[in-house]
This record gives sequence, structure tokens and C-alpha cells, in this order.
Amino acid sequence: MTAQSGAAFLLKIADGASPPAYQTIAGLRTTQMSINGDTVVVTHKQSGGWRDLLSGAGTRSVSVSAAGIFLGSTAEATVRAHALAGTLDNYELSFEDGEKLRGRFLVQRLDYAGDFNGERSYTLQLESSGPVVPA
Repeated sequence: MTAQSGAAFLLKIADGASPPAYQTIAGLRTTQMSINGDTVVVTHKQSGGWRDLLSGAGTRSVSVSAAGIFLGSTAEATVRAHALAGTLDNYELSFEDGEKLRGRFLVQRLDYAGDFNGERSYTLQLESSGPVVPA
């Protein structure tokens, strides 16, 4: 098994069409995904002192963090509009091996930064709403 390229870990946003096409959010230099799951503990007297967890229960979520250089793309403008409005949209996470995950996400945080005579950068935090499934 060989290591996969981080440059091929892409974050894309739906174009609003039906069926949707996904556009890469341009300028991203780093992308990170976390899959989170809350547990439901069902430990009882017969557990023999060991913790028992209920399989398939609890709350699952996906968090996505990204950072990059602002290029002024249409996809970046769409993300900014959703951040300002607090609205959900469909996103796709695409990996080098061809695997894709799709789901609805809320822009939880969008930060811009820039230095005089330097490039304008941004960081982005997305939180899932509903299932995130293989595409």
C-alpha cells in the first residue's frame, strides 16, 4: 500500500443544480476531516466491571477544516455567502483513491487574513448536518 497524496484530498461544493455537479473550492493548501461519534454506555451489573457500549447508537458527525489562499473563485464566493447567511449546502470530500463522501454542511467558521504585499488567506470550518455517505 502506498501513501496517498494530500494534494488529492479535495473539498467541493454543489452548484445548486439537480442533479448537482461539484466544484472544487480553489486555493486550499490543507484539508482535514474528523469523524466524531458520541457513545451510549449501557453498562450494567452483568458487565463484569467492563464498560458496555451500544453499537450504532449515539450521535455521529463529520468536521472539515481547510486553509488556503483566496483566489476569488465562484465556489469561494458561494461558501462566503453560506457563512454570512448561516445556510446549509451540499459538499463533497474527494480522495486520491477515488473515494468520495457527500453530505450537507454548515459553515461554522470562515476567517480571512492578509499581510501588506502578501497573499490573502482563509481558514474554513464545516460541520455536518445529517448523514455523510459514500458517493
